[in-house]
Amino acid sequence: MNLSAQNQFASKASQLLAWGHWFTLANIGLALVISLAYLFADAAPTTAIGSVYMVVTWLSHTAFITFLAFVLTIFPLSLIFPYPRHIRGMASVLATAGMTLLAVDAFVYYNLGYHLNYSALGEILSLFWRNVTNTPALSTLLVSALILMILAYQLLISNYAWHHLAQLKRLRFGRYISASLVLCFALSHSIHIWADAALEFDITKQDNMLPLSYPTTAKSLLAKNDLLDLEQYEQARQVNVNGPTVSFVMPATLPSCELDADAPQVDIRVFSSTQQLAEFVAANPALQPAAKLLHPVAKQDALFNLVYGLPSYYRQSLTKDSIDPLWRRTPITFDTNIDAYRFIHSDPSPRVRIDQDNTAPLDGQRKVFAFALEAEHPSRITAISQLWSNDPQLQQSTLIAQPQDIIATVLSEYWGCDELARAALIANSLTHTDAMANINYSQGVFIAMRKDRITLLNSDGSYKHISATEGFGVDQQLDIPFLIQGLKQLKKFNAQ
Repeated sequence: MNLSAQNQFASKASQLLAWGHWFTLANIGLALVISLAYLFADAAPTTAIGSVYMVVTWLSHTAFITFLAFVLTIFPLSLIFPYPRHIRGMASVLATAGMTLLAVDAFVYYNLGYHLNYSALGEILSLFWRNVTNTPALSTLLVSALILMILAYQLLISNYAWHHLAQLKRLRFGRYISASLVLCFALSHSIHIWADAALEFDITKQDNMLPLSYPTTAKSLLAKNDLLDLEQYEQARQVNVNGPTVSFVMPATLPSCELDADAPQVDIRVFSSTQQLAEFVAANPALQPAAKLLHPVAKQDALFNLVYGLPSYYRQSLTKDSIDPLWRRTPITFDTNIDAYRFIHSDPSPRVRIDQDNTAPLDGQRKVFAFALEAEHPSRITAISQLWSNDPQLQQSTLIAQPQDIIATVLSEYWGCDELARAALIANSLTHTDAMANINYSQGVFIAMRKDRITLLNSDGSYKHISATEGFGVDQQLDIPFLIQGLKQLKKFNAQ
């Protein structure tokens, strides 16, 4: 009697395990369809070996995580609780939850460039909130339909596999598919080992493309965004002062901006030394300390930030073609005495004037900003200066801003041109510094700032964190979601 019961138990468990393999195989097919979103989220590989690696990794890794989910959930349940009807129902629910989670992760990766993770929870929730609030009825309908379709698929394949198990056991193609996936798994890892040793970044930049795959490194992150200098990486990590080739793309349209008759005019004074700034401030007591200002020590980069409201990533492209700042649109008038930007036509009665080393007395009716550029130093990329202003709202601020944030403040806070600021600048208002990633680019180094921490990501893949206020090094891991967000923002106007 006991032997018969044991045989019956073993028979049910054996049947459930056989059914589970076919159920998992069908789910691998569904997971491959959903995970196609990851392949289209990034630029396609540029080499044949990169394309081969992408395909074999997509096949093998997706199959692996699907099979792993089976091993960790359905497999132990089948052994502990071998009741077919209950197991099939639980398996369908678990598989629906898993596939829905995969779809959500693919959606997040396609839109944000990184997978579901706790550190980027705010950005992820913001993404979902924007989609729901824009089209609440349609979003609810689509999500509900997706979940119901996945559940219907699970119930269908679960019942079909169980009722046709004897027929499926006689089929041989399942073995061939399994063997092919194992071969792809071995091939993908072999190619990656070779690519890592041979510096084949068309392959390693695909790290972290799929969920639970290779962790993203600084080198793979830069390679994915075409900011990794391979020659530099191979030659003792020397700084590339020329930066990458950037093809600046003008926006198709830019919002208009109508100014009120009483919209304030603005003077921005930038000085070549702290001594000149100190004398100017002493002669104009209306100026009071405002935010701290983080700027590149390369003065041409800092001046470009100030005039264009953009990171210096675009300096060569815009100045080579003598392109005016995007924010300079009628009725906004502009003038500057900076030699490098003499090609910008001066307007009479400018609403914004940017002067270098101009110590003329201030006009009390104008908003004024003043700061000095720290002396250039071969071992430094950034420096912190004090920003002065006669605007009471900005005085005694604890924020750390950048030169491009000044023109963003003028457009958004003084003139009400928020849409133009968002479309034409990569900067934050001094009163809303968390609106987007606080980034810059100078001397081949990507600069990202969050609160007091500055991350300097070199074009050879090395990086370091420093305290913005104190200047000492900070030992922390890379915040990959934050850097991906910043790199996407940096390349807002890039054709690549």
